[in-house]
Amino acid sequence: MKWRCTWCGKPHAENDPPCDNCGHNTFEKAVVREGEGETEAERSESSSDPAVDTGVTETETVDTGTTYVWRCQDCGRDHVKYNPPCSRCGNHDLEKIEQRYDDVDGELETSSWLEVAKPYAPILAAIVVVAALFATGVVPLSILPGVGEPSPPDAPGQGSQAAGIDLEATELEVHDRLEAERDSSRSYDDGLAVYAEYNNRAYVASEHDGTESEGVRPSDFGVDCGSAGASGPLTPPLSIDDYDDEAALADEIAGGLETSDAVTDPELEREGLDLHVVEGEVYVHYAAC
Repeated sequence: MKWRCTWCGKPHAENDPPCDNCGHNTFEKAVVREGEGETEAERSESSSDPAVDTGVTETETVDTGTTYVWRCQDCGRDHVKYNPPCSRCGNHDLEKIEQRYDDVDGELETSSWLEVAKPYAPILAAIVVVAALFATGVVPLSILPGVGEPSPPDAPGQGSQAAGIDLEATELEVHDRLEAERDSSRSYDDGLAVYAEYNNRAYVASEHDGTESEGVRPSDFGVDCGSAGASGPLTPPLSIDDYDDEAALADEIAGGLETSDAVTDPELEREGLDLHVVEGEVYVHYAAC
């Protein structure tokens, strides 16, 4: 007589639990139809004989007694045999306990989406707050690199170095010289410097190529203020070839700017500027707010 597992139904030749498929410890006699294994003629003869019962034998459940499992004391995983370490967590402490099925329903219950989301509530709340700040305009998108910040227009000439002079270093030296001459202090603002670069390049492109660029505001570059300033060559024009280093050029530019109202206004607290050289001529944009 063949046997099968009452849990997964796998057939076994002998009543020798546990099941080698699922580890269950209860077998039952397999259902065997009468006449199975007979020839066609024998089945035909049996079916014509009213004394022969052609029904199906009843299934008999075999009680093999109490079933035990080995439970990991660290993660709770049950094992059919005592074979440490735990296949889930690697713990070696396995305890022999009676296997019970009255808590299966509870283990199969799934957590609600609220329970799953609860550990992430602070992160989700922070995302909602940040999104609201951007949506209402309290925080401009331009504070994010590459988001909402206009790219400087294409313009002929050089904006970083010309005739061996570092123009960006010169810009900072001009700020230092203006600070030394002012009664009130101003900070150098990188946002205003990028705003100045945009306007300076737009001016150069318009003067040399006739290209018009979109108008911008300091807020487009993350600067929350109005702005005072102008673009163009200083009067008289400066030739980059007349200066040996950044210090000499910075002295000349600061001297040309120090009488400007935008430079001397005590109400303004921040400034930025940009230098651009085209065909040897130095163009300057100064911005303050």
